[in-house]
Amino acid sequence: MSVLINETRMTVESRSINEGFSRVAVAAFAAQLDPTVEELSDIKTAVSEAVTNCIVHAYEKQVGKIYITVGIYENQTIRIKIRDRGCGIENVRQAREPLYTTKGGERSGLGFAVMESFMDKVTIRSNVGKGTTVTLTKQICGRCKND
Repeated sequence: MSVLINETRMTVESRSINEGFSRVAVAAFAAQLDPTVEELSDIKTAVSEAVTNCIVHAYEKQVGKIYITVGIYENQTIRIKIRDRGCGIENVRQAREPLYTTKGGERSGLGFAVMESFMDKVTIRSNVGKGTTVTLTKQICGRCKND
């Protein structure tokens, strides 16, 4: 990673209403890189999936904190860390498999696959009983595609 140019941090409660807020707040911060509409949409979708995972899985039947850090780097890269202090993921490799879900029902088990399809790199660190950190990284080409 190159030199950090700008960074913001925020903490939201794990309430469904905060998923949309988190997505829009990260997108607003990312706008300083002058991303294309598609790049901005990719970031919003990945953030939405990561925050939703915290709400649905990490804190399940309680309200907890979701910590979001967004960094803008010299090489037109954005790195978004979404962290919780919830239950953690027992088997990260299994959780990353498309269609795997611990919830069943309306859950599709595609959260991590969606994040990976929209970002350049996704890393997941988790400790059972201590929480999970998902790091989303994307290099922004922005308007250079149109020049």
